[in-house]
Amino acid sequence: MSVVDYEPMYGGARYDPEPAGGQVTSLVLYDGPDRTTEAAAAGPGTRLRPGTYRFALPDVPPGRYWGTVTFTPSSGTQPVKDQSVRLDLPLGLGLATSPESVADELGVPLPLTPAQRDALTTAIRRAQADVEGYLGRSLVPRVTTYTAITPYWQSSENLTDPEAWPLDIDDEWHVSAYRDRGDGTYDVDVLVGLNGAAEEPIARYITAHAAESERNRPGGVGAQGRRVSSVSAEGQSISYDSAPLTGQAGALPTLDSLSRYKRRLWQPLATPPRPPWPYASTRYRRL
Repeated sequence: MSVVDYEPMYGGARYDPEPAGGQVTSLVLYDGPDRTTEAAAAGPGTRLRPGTYRFALPDVPPGRYWGTVTFTPSSGTQPVKDQSVRLDLPLGLGLATSPESVADELGVPLPLTPAQRDALTTAIRRAQADVEGYLGRSLVPRVTTYTAITPYWQSSENLTDPEAWPLDIDDEWHVSAYRDRGDGTYDVDVLVGLNGAAEEPIARYITAHAAESERNRPGGVGAQGRRVSSVSAEGQSISYDSAPLTGQAGALPTLDSLSRYKRRLWQPLATPPRPPWPYASTRYRRL
C-alpha cells in the first residue's frame, strides 16, 4: 500500500477546503493520460495539516498513473475535479526521483520492463549517493516520536505548526501527526531532516545525472554513446554534438547549484523559560 499526500488547487492557488466546510472526497488513478481506464481509487482524503490531505492507495503494479481528485471547495458548492495529478508508483522507496522520470529524460518509452526499472533505480541511488556525499546529509527524513509533550497553546488551534511544540531540533522538521494522551499532553511524530523528493532542484539534479550516467554506460537503458550530429555520404567522417557548457540552456545542473541545501550549524539563542499553555499569558515565538 502507498500513501499519497495531496495539496488541493482551486482558483490557481493552494487551497484548504475543510475550514469552509468542504471535503476532499476521492482520488481515482488511470493507466493513461486520456483517463479512460480506471486502475485504482481511494478516498476520502484525511487532513494531515492545513492544505494537505492523505490518501491510502491499494496495491497496483509499478508504473506511471494519471489521477483525478474530486473535492468540494466549501459547504454547499459543486464538486470540482483536479486532473493535474500524475504519480509514479510505488512511493516510499527513499528515492528523490522515479525510474519513469529518468526514462523520460532518456527518451525511453513507458511502461518499463522489470530489468529497465532495476537498472534505472540503481542509477538513481548512485546519483543520490553523490548528492548526499556533497551535502553531508541524507535526502530521506527520519520519523522521531516525542512522548508526553505539552503544547504552547490550546488544542483548538493549529497544532501542526512546529511553533506549537517546545522542541529544539537542530535540523529541518515538521509535525507529521500527534495523539492526545488525555491528560493535556501529546505524543508527537516529527519528520526530521531534508526531504529530497520534495525539493525540485534536488530531484532535477538526480534525474538528469542518473539519465546521463545510464546513457553513457555500455549496455545501459537508452545507451547511445556519443551523440552523432552528421555522417558524410561516403561514411568517411562523423560529426558529434558537443554538450552545452555549464550555464547554457540544456546543460546538466552542477553540484554547487545545491549548496544552499548544505546543513548549517547553529546554536539556539538563550531565552527565558516559558511555562506551557494554559499558564502562559501570550504565545511564544522563537527568534
